Amino acid sequence: MTTPNFLSVDTDSVEPEAGAPAPDRLISGDPKFRTWNVEERDGGLYAGIWESTPGKWRIVYDEWEFCHILSGVSVISEDGGEARTVRAGDSFVLRPGFKGSWEVLETTRKEYVIKL
Repeated sequence: MTTPNFLSVDTDSVEPEAGAPAPDRLISGDPKFRTWNVEERDGGLYAGIWESTPGKWRIVYDEWEFCHILSGVSVISEDGGEARTVRAGDSFVLRPGFKGSWEVLETTRKEYVIKL
């Protein structure tokens, strides 16, 4: 029985979108993304699963994002701030205005909720 107001965050329920960092943001490697966007609501709300293979690229956040790392290891560095290593079990928020880099050391998969 399905409930219209209950949605499982499940990679089997959606085809993944393939992607990669924009060429002008790539720092090293050849990272490839897969995104399973299971929820997209009016007003700019998104939720799902994202995965990246190893590599490093620049990030600039105009949106608010909650992340929960499911697997892998990445290093997120803020310009002028410290580098933070995140791995399975870690949760964090990236706020609008965050600028820096994301480096995937081991293929990383995260759950996310984004609010534009």
